[in-house]
Amino acid sequence: MKRPLLFTVYGMFTLLFLLFFWYYGIRGSGQDDWNESSSGLSGDIEEKYVMVTFQSDIDYWRSIMKGFEDAAQEINVSVDFRGATRYDPDEEITVLEQVIARKPAGIAVTAINPQALNGAIDKGVQAGIPIVLFDSGAPESSAYAFLGTDNVKAGAQAAREMSRLLNGSGAVAVITQPNQLNHQERTKGFQDMISKAFPNIRIVEVADGKGDLEASAQAAKRIVKEHPEVDGFFATQANGGVGIGQAMKDLGLAGKKVIIGFDTDKGTLDLVKDGTINATLAQGTWNMGYWSLMDLFHLHHGIVQPNSRGPNGSPPVPPYTDTGITVVSRVNVEQYYAR
Repeated sequence: MKRPLLFTVYGMFTLLFLLFFWYYGIRGSGQDDWNESSSGLSGDIEEKYVMVTFQSDIDYWRSIMKGFEDAAQEINVSVDFRGATRYDPDEEITVLEQVIARKPAGIAVTAINPQALNGAIDKGVQAGIPIVLFDSGAPESSAYAFLGTDNVKAGAQAAREMSRLLNGSGAVAVITQPNQLNHQERTKGFQDMISKAFPNIRIVEVADGKGDLEASAQAAKRIVKEHPEVDGFFATQANGGVGIGQAMKDLGLAGKKVIIGFDTDKGTLDLVKDGTINATLAQGTWNMGYWSLMDLFHLHHGIVQPNSRGPNGSPPVPPYTDTGITVVSRVNVEQYYAR
């Protein structure tokens, strides 16, 4: 074999060997520049992420849990759900501390109260457990992020819808949960928008429905008795809307008082469908669960460093993610039933 041809053959074999080494060695190592698998994010089925709620049996959490589960399936990790059975801060603190003691890979928490869980959340973060908040926040805690509705904007949207339905004039009441941050923000957004944009609408009362259907119904009946001129109600929570709707049916006023609810549980949707509730606000609940788990996964795996800041001082994960809101009425209610 002539020497130039021999060098050519050797060169080709060397090139093929280098290509083989790159593809199956370096590239095949499964890590890219972002410390992610070449086939995408992938964890270990043994690592467990936990979601902590309160009033754990209400329908509202189902879509959030589904988002959490869907994300877990995509990245091959396990999830668990724990919650206080009642609307009780002490019970949720106990549940959260029990979860922290098990040292999961990460925890997503909805805070029953903006201050009550701070100590437990901070304890978990100090123990090295990534914690994010969803739906209802605790802004003074050490949690890395909040994922949920921009509740002030949601309240303002409810005010605009109320004005539209009342043709810009009337007396209204709000039934809420005054000790929970997300409901405080919805109430504030509603009040501020009414005050700023709709001077011919008067808020006669903001009442505590205790997050309970029966308590909300009783509050609505009392308001109608004390303020017979009331034309509409805004409920900042699902049980509130259903309770108000039931109260109006009991009083023979269904369809005669405007009701704007919140969330898309079946009870609320049924009352929208039959015209008792005029509209309800649908939150991006699936997004809350899905992106909560993705944030936790990134923090747990060091894809983002929990205690680091980006070159422009940015936090490791977005500190606030607005998961969106949509107005649901009889026109589009069928789209929101579970399938």
